[in-house]
Amino acid sequence: MNRPARALSQGFWTCLGCRLLVKAPEKRNTLSCLCPRCGARMHGRVEGSIMLTWALTITGALLLIPANILPVMTVIYLGAGEPSTIVGGTLELYQNGLWGIALIVFVASVAVPVMKLVGLVILCLIVQWRLDVAPRQAMRIYRVVNAIGRWSLLDLFMISILVALVDMGAIAEVAAGAGSTAFATVVVVTMFAVRAFDPRLIWDIYEEKMAAVDSKARDEERE
Repeated sequence: MNRPARALSQGFWTCLGCRLLVKAPEKRNTLSCLCPRCGARMHGRVEGSIMLTWALTITGALLLIPANILPVMTVIYLGAGEPSTIVGGTLELYQNGLWGIALIVFVASVAVPVMKLVGLVILCLIVQWRLDVAPRQAMRIYRVVNAIGRWSLLDLFMISILVALVDMGAIAEVAAGAGSTAFATVVVVTMFAVRAFDPRLIWDIYEEKMAAVDSKARDEERE
């Protein structure tokens, strides 16, 4: 069965920024070059993509623990106040009848980071273990992980707005806690993890499996 040739096998590289197809550098030792259209750095395949993605994903998972345990902010009203964690603040909002805001905080602060980390782990396992997963399904996971990352910043945006609004001197004050720093770091680290992952590796695995199937079929025909 004839299959479309890959650009890499034909000596072409694809720019991940503007999707321009460029002739690969003639020097064999050259691992990267600049895109002539958008100026982004191009690679035949991102070197050490899986290793770097694993490192950033594990770092994000470890930072997620203090992000949920340490207080995110402390609201001081008339000289009194208690620190609040992400989960504690979500429960308090729900108990006070603000279930809509509680849902937004829960999705942005808990569900999205966990989903993103789980998705990155699945993608790394698919590539590293050569799992028998349809490439289109794997690409859907990649697109979801890439799309939901921006919503992780929603909680930090809400905290910054609250700090700006509640500025009444000695009457009321909002102070950001260590948990907000850890959470912001999780968001940044996972964003870099998604950028480090090269989705073209998914299709490389698929092509390798299809080539093996075709080779086996030809051997059976010869016999």
